[in-house]
Amino acid sequence: MSPQLAGLLQLTALISALALSYRPLGDYMARVYSSEKHYRPEKWIYRFIGADPAAEMRLPAYLRAVLALSAVSVLLLYLMQRAQGSLPGSLGFSSIDPDQAFNTAASFVTNTNWQSYAGEQTMGHVLQTGGLAVQNFLSAAVGMAVAVALVRGFARSRTGELGNFWADLVRGTVRILLPIAAAGAIVLVACGAIQNFSGIHPVGQFTGGPQEWNGGAVASQEAIKELGTNGGGYFNANSAHPFENPNPLSNLFEIFLILLIPSALTRTFGRMVGSLKQGYAILGAMAAIWLGFTALMMWAEFAHQGPAFEIAGGAMEGKETRFGIAGSSLFAVATTLTSTGAVNSFHSSYTGFGGGITMLGMQLGEIAPGGVGSGLYGMLVMAVIAVFIAGLMVGRTPEYLGKKIGARQIKHAACYLLVTPALVLGFTAVALALPTPADSMATTGAHGFSEILYAYTSAANNNGSAFAGLDADTQWFNTTLGIAMLLGRFLPMVFVLALAGSLAEQRPVPETTGTLRTDKPLYAGLLVGTVLIITGLTYFPALALGPLAEGLAS
Repeated sequence: MSPQLAGLLQLTALISALALSYRPLGDYMARVYSSEKHYRPEKWIYRFIGADPAAEMRLPAYLRAVLALSAVSVLLLYLMQRAQGSLPGSLGFSSIDPDQAFNTAASFVTNTNWQSYAGEQTMGHVLQTGGLAVQNFLSAAVGMAVAVALVRGFARSRTGELGNFWADLVRGTVRILLPIAAAGAIVLVACGAIQNFSGIHPVGQFTGGPQEWNGGAVASQEAIKELGTNGGGYFNANSAHPFENPNPLSNLFEIFLILLIPSALTRTFGRMVGSLKQGYAILGAMAAIWLGFTALMMWAEFAHQGPAFEIAGGAMEGKETRFGIAGSSLFAVATTLTSTGAVNSFHSSYTGFGGGITMLGMQLGEIAPGGVGSGLYGMLVMAVIAVFIAGLMVGRTPEYLGKKIGARQIKHAACYLLVTPALVLGFTAVALALPTPADSMATTGAHGFSEILYAYTSAANNNGSAFAGLDADTQWFNTTLGIAMLLGRFLPMVFVLALAGSLAEQRPVPETTGTLRTDKPLYAGLLVGTVLIITGLTYFPALALGPLAEGLAS
């Protein structure tokens, strides 16, 4: 079987599995977030945190709850790292340095999971499972809660109430993330991923000296790492490590976990707003972008010219022979078009165009299908922009799902779109202008520029993957990347919730013959064009200096 045919079969199997799970999971999540019933374990949690799950929250209260939980989470995770030397199960590892502890705390709380450390040489069992894995669940649940609040903004009228954040958080964790992650961990163990709490032990004498391995609750953390579009690996090699991702079957299953909830949330959206066709339109736009990026990545990595590439069947540098080009390309596109950031190959070793595709996927806003929750609300913001553009073209007030899109709504959407590019391009420019940050680059020229651009793109978009040629474990990068993660996560959430509140206050506008049908393929095409054009105009000059210049020169 040729590698190209194997890649096509993997793609077909992946799409089939997602299609089979789309309807039941999407409908189930709609019932979860619309239910008024509280399970007994959930009541215990509400009593412990002192929350009333039945109390509706308006914009200020919902936003305060999001920010308060996240601030407390950052503080607690930071303190756990600083105190690791005194924690049980630390495996003898010392406390984490302040700048790296800040970076890691900001990273895992914001669903970024950027890692400037080697996990198996830095973190003990308690910190991995009690700190990092817990934040994998909470950060994913926060993103889903914000997305559901925006959906309620479209579905409700003449009220500013967006639901109850604590109820959305707990239900998303207890009823959705925990059961699927538990089942996913069992599948990964069956595939060969490890799940234990063993200590450090020698495994033999290898070239360069003796080698030691340590175990851990890897399968359970790997499951929520992918399901929650988190990305932080137990080991430094991340999903290229055989303990995390043993074989091609586990590799395909992990890609499935990455895409599962973000794609199914489009049906949840359609169900909650009362029109499944609206969900299909959003899904169609996401699928078109994802399939296009997958095809481009396969082409870039399979068709690269040169004797070495022809012998290997493509650009195999930096890729695991267990997965090959097809499995690596599928994983790379899935992880950078979502906010996952997990890697099963070395993105820095991709072809110039291949590396540019991973970067552009993040710069789109990770909306195809995007991160858990963040992908849906990011695409809905783009949907508002697309409706506004269509309204300008025909000279009428734009409407979306029966809500008028006026100056207030467009201001919120525009601010959402401007935050991330400002962080990415601003921090990249400053880092390249100063002498010290540039010393961390592994190479110069276009590829070196790409390393810096990729790092801030990954941080501000809460992705967490890296070109890996960059030495990011410095005070400058730990601090500035941490700041970019926090601002890139919570400033957009502020504008999303503000947009939700303004929409929920409106009364529905009756549909007329002049209303743009947003449930048709024509609108889905307009939405795809809006996403690509806005992103292209924003990032094209920077991409031309990095991956495009490298690709054209090779």
